[in-house]
Amino acid sequence: MAHYLLVHGAWGGAWYWRDTLAALIGAGHRAHAVTLTGVGERAHLLTPAIDLETHIADVLGALDTEELQDCILVVHSYGGMLGTAVADRRPGRIAHLVYVDAVLPAPGESWSSAQPPDTRAARIASAESHPQYAFAAPDPTAAFGLTGPAADWVRRRQTPHPGHTYTQPLDFDPARVAAVPRTFINCTQPTLPTIDVSRRRMADPGFWGGAWHRGGGVRTIDMATGHSPMVSEPQAFNRLMLDLAA
Repeated sequence: MAHYLLVHGAWGGAWYWRDTLAALIGAGHRAHAVTLTGVGERAHLLTPAIDLETHIADVLGALDTEELQDCILVVHSYGGMLGTAVADRRPGRIAHLVYVDAVLPAPGESWSSAQPPDTRAARIASAESHPQYAFAAPDPTAAFGLTGPAADWVRRRQTPHPGHTYTQPLDFDPARVAAVPRTFINCTQPTLPTIDVSRRRMADPGFWGGAWHRGGGVRTIDMATGHSPMVSEPQAFNRLMLDLAA
């Protein structure tokens, strides 16, 4: 029996992992999904005080409260910031870190640091116009390649994302994070432009001291789907998740 902890990306919630949770638990594993402070069913807690450290504390709190050992930590999109932080601060608790089309930060960067200036400016402007300093969710069809009922399901559930998580930098030791076995699930049809920098970094022998370039516990899996494979291709995605426990 494996232990899984699933962390959603921006504008999401534990709801994003509905099908994955059912598959993992149905296969006899322990699986938990976090809803980060201020979004999803915790949107009533949204305040301007929420920042990156708030969300890191959410994930660490779930890891500790559920007493997860040798955990398979699965992080989506913005959640790459959080997975990187948790692997840095609790490396002995993480058996495998799975980045699902996720942010790969450099030490000292914020989530927004490597994004295009127009994207950064638009999100900050959106947050500044919100009474609780949060930026609006994108359309899931245009941004994530979702269509039909899947797009409608996500659209109904998305909530504005706390703005200070976007600009707060993260300090970490890349060598400590790199000591954790890692997988990157690369979603290719269509690609999300804000994740392109992660794709380039995996091919960069200088990024994290070459930790994504050398093999040795690192693998990349391409999926011919959009940014949210747990929604668009749940059966294929869930097979990948179950294979991690094999």
